[in-house]
Amino acid sequence: MADWTGILNELQSSRGDFDGIRRKYLKRLHTYTKRNVIAYYSGWLQKQGAPNLGINDLDKNAFMATIKGLDRTKGLDLILHTPGGDIAATESIIDYLMTMFDDIRVVVPQLAMSGGTMIACSSNKILMGKHSSLGPIDPQFNTSYGMVAAHGILEEFKKAHEEIKADQTKVFVWQPIIAKYTPTLVGECQQALKWAEDIARDKLGVRMFAGIVNADKKKAKIDKIIKELGDHSVNLSHGRHLSYAKCVEIGLIVERLEDDQALQENILSVHHAMMHTLGGTFASKIVENHKGSAVILQAAVTK
Repeated sequence: MADWTGILNELQSSRGDFDGIRRKYLKRLHTYTKRNVIAYYSGWLQKQGAPNLGINDLDKNAFMATIKGLDRTKGLDLILHTPGGDIAATESIIDYLMTMFDDIRVVVPQLAMSGGTMIACSSNKILMGKHSSLGPIDPQFNTSYGMVAAHGILEEFKKAHEEIKADQTKVFVWQPIIAKYTPTLVGECQQALKWAEDIARDKLGVRMFAGIVNADKKKAKIDKIIKELGDHSVNLSHGRHLSYAKCVEIGLIVERLEDDQALQENILSVHHAMMHTLGGTFASKIVENHKGSAVILQAAVTK
C-alpha cells in the first residue's frame, strides 16, 4: 500500500503529478476487483466555505460523464467521501445510479455523512474499515444562527409548547428563540424528515434487503435502521460518526475492509491520493473513474 507518506513522496518525486498518481491507483484498484470504480470526493475538510462542496444537482453531470463508456455489467464500486448535501439532489443521484447499475458496493474510506449515508443505504452492500464512519440522515436547515438539525428544531418547538402550556410566563423566555424561525419552518422540517427517511427506507427494501422474503421481518429490520439513522434523539448530533461496529449493530449489510488486506490497501491508496489532491491543489470536488475520466471542481482563488 502507498500510505499517506508514500503518496506524498511520490508527489514530490513526480513534481506534483496529482492527476497521474490518482489515476494510477484507481486503475490498480479496478485491476484487482475487476469492477468499475468511481471515486466521489468532496474537499469540505480542506476548503470549508468553498461553493458546491455538498451533494448537489451539478454532481449528476459528473456521474453521467464518469459512467459513460463503462461496462455496466461489471457492477460499481463507488468510493464516497462527502458531508452530504441537498436531499432532492441526493435522491436524484441515487435513482440514477440504481438505474445504471444492478450491483453497487459503496466504499467508505473515511466519512460518508448525511446524504452520503443515504447513498450507502441504496447500495447492495457497504465496505468500511476501522477508520470509516457513516452519519445520521436527519436533514439540516439553514437558520439565522447557522445550520440546525430538523429534529432539533422540532424538539425545541415541542419543548416550547409544553413549557408555555404549563406556565404562561415562559412565553417571554421562548419568544426571542421562536421568533428567529420562519413561519413555515416547522412544517418544512417535518416534511424533510419524512422525505429523507422514506428515501432510505425504500432503497434499503429494493436493494440491500431485497432477498428478505418475509415482509414483516424486512419491515422490522428496516424500521430499526431508520430509527437509528434518522432519529435525532438517538444520535444526539447530526455530526455523529457511526463506526463499522455500530453500522453492523443497527443491521446494515457491511463488510470489513480488513478482511481483504489487498483490497483495503488498494482503496486506501486511492483515498490518500484523493486527499492529497484536495489538500495540495485548488480542487474542491473530484468525481473520477478508473479509466481516467473525471470532473474536477476548483475553489475560487482569492487574494
